[in-house]
Amino acid sequence: MPKAGFDKFNAEAQLKGERLFANPRNAAAGSVRQLDPNIAAKRPLAFYAYSVTQIEGAILPNTQYDVLQWLKSLGFTISDDIKTGKGLAFVEGFYADIQQRRSLLPYDIDGVVIKVNELAKQQALGMVSREPRWAVAYKFPAQVASTVLESVDFQVGRTGALTPVARVKPVFVGGVTISNITLHNMDEIRRLGLHIGDTVEVCRAGDVIPKITQVLARGESSSLIELPACCPVCQSPIVQDEKGVIVRCSGDVYCDAQVQRRLAHFVSRKAMNADGLGERWLEQLLEKGLIKHSADLYHLTAEKILAANIEGMGEKLAENIIAAISKTKHTTLQRFIYALGIRGVGEGTSLALAQYFGTLEAIKSADEEALKQVPDIGEVSAKWIVAYFSQEIHLNQLEQFVAAGITWPIIDIEQAQHQPLVGQSWVLTGTLSSMGRDVAKAKLQQLGAKVSGSVSKKTTIVVAGAEAGSKLADAQKHGVTVWDETQLHDLFAQHNV
Repeated sequence: MPKAGFDKFNAEAQLKGERLFANPRNAAAGSVRQLDPNIAAKRPLAFYAYSVTQIEGAILPNTQYDVLQWLKSLGFTISDDIKTGKGLAFVEGFYADIQQRRSLLPYDIDGVVIKVNELAKQQALGMVSREPRWAVAYKFPAQVASTVLESVDFQVGRTGALTPVARVKPVFVGGVTISNITLHNMDEIRRLGLHIGDTVEVCRAGDVIPKITQVLARGESSSLIELPACCPVCQSPIVQDEKGVIVRCSGDVYCDAQVQRRLAHFVSRKAMNADGLGERWLEQLLEKGLIKHSADLYHLTAEKILAANIEGMGEKLAENIIAAISKTKHTTLQRFIYALGIRGVGEGTSLALAQYFGTLEAIKSADEEALKQVPDIGEVSAKWIVAYFSQEIHLNQLEQFVAAGITWPIIDIEQAQHQPLVGQSWVLTGTLSSMGRDVAKAKLQQLGAKVSGSVSKKTTIVVAGAEAGSKLADAQKHGVTVWDETQLHDLFAQHNV
């Protein structure tokens, strides 16, 4: 969002008494996340083209610069500040020029990007994980400022983990007024030697995330930062985890903060995927008393939401939210287990549980010994799973989910445990032109494979798409079989996936 558009947008919002955005970056991100495209269309967004990923019926020029000029000739907007040159001196000079003119540019930036110009050389250089070897971001130094640490609060996450948050005297850094800074855990507080009342140096890491970098001076009346004895939200006792690093609220489902975070996890993309039902709306639905737990989502109607007079909620948006919730009723056992937010149960463990036990009832009734027979489930995870399904409130919610009509395809355990790729570890790297890596991962998991993010001697096959990087090199080093995308397609066709 260009600066001029942002200023005008915020000025109009202020006249209407609406919420103001802190900076153009947040405004742009909020705009493209809008459920209603008509709202996004009214925002002063700008699109700058910078690459072509696929082309049909034409041949691309040979260089990055010429591709951009070709895009410009088609009517796309490109940056006016693109230049070509050779050598380090050119790069340094360009960087210095842009940094000097940074405040005069019509949009906010945090650095420049240097790219190899010849596309053939880009292809030859390839990628390292998701990062190209043929391009590098040359960031501007983070802007810093000093302020005073006034207090530290503790926020409660989905699993009850308490995260210390610094409340500092508001300070303007990099175009944003900072008043809250995450401190991660007590180890970080001890590493920095922080006390309440200290004068501290603050920056925005990557021009985005506020961070305390050091203590500049000890305050005259400084005081130690101490852990609370009870949860600041529900007053339940605080307990330490096994390693003593993370402290948690023991309130579980009776803690409003944990409930809200679990709701956000439940509707997230990799869980039930209620598209457009973000934390802002969940918080409003909780505050209005329309929901208390995830199962309550399925009792909502557009009429109930509208009757609650939620700010910014219109008829169309309410209908979209209900439609998104309704779509989640048809899911998979793996997604549903993951959505429950059981401690220690991620995507991979959810899939393993679904394929090993086949039904929710079998997972619920499994004891620790039975759970430890599942690949990748150890003693600690088994304890957490048993503890979750031993609580009556969780069992009641499961009954409500089933009553609401949540269903998933029946899993044939015999077939799932004898899938052709059971026991195998696969790795995907590079760009798959015919499908996204998430799609390929899901299909491999359907065939029983574990899809890992790193290559080891235990890896069965590495599938290398275009611009494959370090994982391909690791496969060659370990002597791991490497497939191309065509072989992967043949596998899926062979097993009718």
